[in-house]
Amino acid sequence: MAVTAEVESPAPAAGKLRYNSPLVQVSLIGVVCFCCPGMFNALTGLGGGGQLDHSTADNANTALYSCFAVFGVLGGAAHNLLGPRVTLLAGALTYPLYAASFLYYNHHPSRQAFPVTAGALLGVGAGLLWAAQGAIMTSYPPPSRRGSYISLFWCLFNLGGVLGGLLPFSLNYHRAADAASVNDATYIAFMAFMLLGAGLSLLLLPASRIVRDDGSRATRMSYSSVSTEGWEILKLFANWRMLLVLPAAWASNFFYTYQFNNVNGRLFTLRTKGLNNVFYWGAQMLGSAGIGYFLDFGFGFASSRRRRGLCGVAAVAVLGTAIWAGGLANQLRYADGNWGERLIDFKDGRRYAGPFLLYFSYGLLDAMFQSLIYWIIGALANDTQILSRYVGFYKGVQSAGAAVAWQVDTHKTSLISQLIVNWALTTVSYPLLALLVFLAVKEEDSSVSSVEDGKEKDSKLSAPTSFH
Repeated sequence: MAVTAEVESPAPAAGKLRYNSPLVQVSLIGVVCFCCPGMFNALTGLGGGGQLDHSTADNANTALYSCFAVFGVLGGAAHNLLGPRVTLLAGALTYPLYAASFLYYNHHPSRQAFPVTAGALLGVGAGLLWAAQGAIMTSYPPPSRRGSYISLFWCLFNLGGVLGGLLPFSLNYHRAADAASVNDATYIAFMAFMLLGAGLSLLLLPASRIVRDDGSRATRMSYSSVSTEGWEILKLFANWRMLLVLPAAWASNFFYTYQFNNVNGRLFTLRTKGLNNVFYWGAQMLGSAGIGYFLDFGFGFASSRRRRGLCGVAAVAVLGTAIWAGGLANQLRYADGNWGERLIDFKDGRRYAGPFLLYFSYGLLDAMFQSLIYWIIGALANDTQILSRYVGFYKGVQSAGAAVAWQVDTHKTSLISQLIVNWALTTVSYPLLALLVFLAVKEEDSSVSSVEDGKEKDSKLSAPTSFH
């Protein structure tokens, strides 16, 4: 049975740049993700993990996301049992191992066992890292500024993809357009950043020490147990809120395989793939900042939280429909999956402009879609334990979808079919997210109440105990 700490008086707050402020701690988790999953995204965004033959990366990513699907859900329980620092460190250390496996594969191209095994281990680690990250990002900020904090995190995280895109662009600039893979230096650079991120995770403070600017505690923390967490995880699969999130969660990483392997990976030269990733992840920064600001402030015409949420869903739905329509027009140019023309280089001018703009727009949409989902999840509760389970469920379902998508690509499913499935999945999710906002997101910005098992959980959080 959980034991909750006694209520303490509000803690003194001296400014936003205090080390124990939500702003600094969310920024720190953003830098950790800049170095680890940010660099992983840059590596994956090359298509085939930087290899001309995509089969090994497809199998490694299938193993990764299959394990992530399980440990994404269990990661919330691990966070509640171990605390953020231990959970993040354990997760972050699996990222450099994954990059090292492709360095090994560069010299032993007939041996897939190491990359696939490293992918499975990364699935475990990513489940831990993202569950802890989600709990921090959704529970530490003030309820009325969650969108801004989500945008801050998303910008720092995707800055890793921007810099990570520059690495293969610069380190492979003079290599042949049809080279079999990126060079060793590219993988070594990725490993160095990932190791740095693992070390930075040790600088995070325990949740018990986080204080908002008004002196209130950011979260209530109670000691948990394996049996409690196991039961709470099982209950998520019957939770109507999570069932409404499920299609959006499944869709939110499903499209990566198509975009990375079959747009960026098929159409462009080796160096241009890296450059495209700079702008793909840069577009994510813009998209997250825009949707985050709107969800917090509404630009004057959406004053209530619920109305801002509904308008946010509508805006993403309209933009998403337009972008996927543009993707269909581009895909019809190589409907059989074979790009019969010369590979596109960034120096090709007008020939490069259209496909580049499409890929940029895919990044913009991804950030807006996922930031919207995080904002909605964060609006459902203030309690860190509840939110860590919600985020764990979201990441678990998301990863299950990604595992299926990588195998769909491995089995050479037609690219038109892949695009239509991606478009349909995102389209189905919009009305369900709107329904969730309408039914579960409260009007008040100053407080959020969550209902679990019919019991109201007060938004005035008691002071947390220390993690054990």
